[in-house]
Amino acid sequence: MRWDIFCQIVDNFGDAGVCWRLARSLAIRHKQVVRLFCDDLTTLNLLVSGQLPMMGLTIHAWEASSNPLLNNTSAQMAPDVVIEAFGCELPQAYLTNLVIANHQAVLINLEYLSAEAWVGEYHAKASPQAHGLAKYFFFPGFQANTGGLLIDPVLPIPTIAAPPASLASLWQQMRPTAQRISIFCYPTAPLQEWLKNLATLDAEYDVLLTFDHASYLNQALILPESMRLHFLPFIPQDDYDWLLHQCDFNIVRGEDSFVRAQLAAKPFFWNIYPQDDLAHEVKLKAFLDLYLENASPALISACWQASKWASPTVWWALLPEWETHAKLWRTKLLAEQADGGLAARLLRFIE
Repeated sequence: MRWDIFCQIVDNFGDAGVCWRLARSLAIRHKQVVRLFCDDLTTLNLLVSGQLPMMGLTIHAWEASSNPLLNNTSAQMAPDVVIEAFGCELPQAYLTNLVIANHQAVLINLEYLSAEAWVGEYHAKASPQAHGLAKYFFFPGFQANTGGLLIDPVLPIPTIAAPPASLASLWQQMRPTAQRISIFCYPTAPLQEWLKNLATLDAEYDVLLTFDHASYLNQALILPESMRLHFLPFIPQDDYDWLLHQCDFNIVRGEDSFVRAQLAAKPFFWNIYPQDDLAHEVKLKAFLDLYLENASPALISACWQASKWASPTVWWALLPEWETHAKLWRTKLLAEQADGGLAARLLRFIE
């Protein structure tokens, strides 16, 4: 089948990361023909970083959907499925051509991932449209009655030690005795105070800060030699997946890195995007209730404290128990997503 995926980047990296991973999974693992239209090719190309050309998958600028060479004026070029990622609106010219060329095309409104119970009730529901095309809401989620998780590719545990090219030079600076921490957070996070507090613990830390995080810190920040900060360049998506597997603790944000941190089977917390109506608090609680369902009271407390950016001195000692829990959680996730997760469930729904 032919698939068109439309992505408007709202949160810098996460939206593009999800769309690229889904497009690649559909094309490579499921042998579909996929076109990905994005309104920020600069960011998308950084994530892709040399992986194209790829059989069955092409990427295009958002406005190219109106290009006579790419539009849907013929049934031969028209897609069978169109994904509106995260509720973005299709260009009107593209939609008009689609209605004419293939009135049997299916529109999918791919929603944001959530562990909330209500997601299963609204997943795969129809959304009647005036233009007559069939449209459905598709909710990624953790429960069996949702769209599942975007799990491709599943990296082995442990991964190979050799770093990818983008990290090779930096990896030579890692101290073998230091604990490795990766941080990908929002500018509003209390990162500087968190680092200062962690540095008071009696251990060595190599802290890997993702692209642009240097701007989150005061230039006057002074840390002991036991803590070294390493500022990463913008690295490809697959290289970041590798990095999460190599660290002892990860702080992540956004949807894609949130799932990848869980698959890395390492302790982590989710710096969930803050919303004015505090809806993020509900989403965080829903996830932690699932994640910690079988955890000890001490670990439950530690995970909640960590997620609130509490002082690491309060909960860091629970890291060994947390790592054991993280491995069990990965095993559980993969068992529950053994049907192929989001990409496979999308395909079965369409078929």
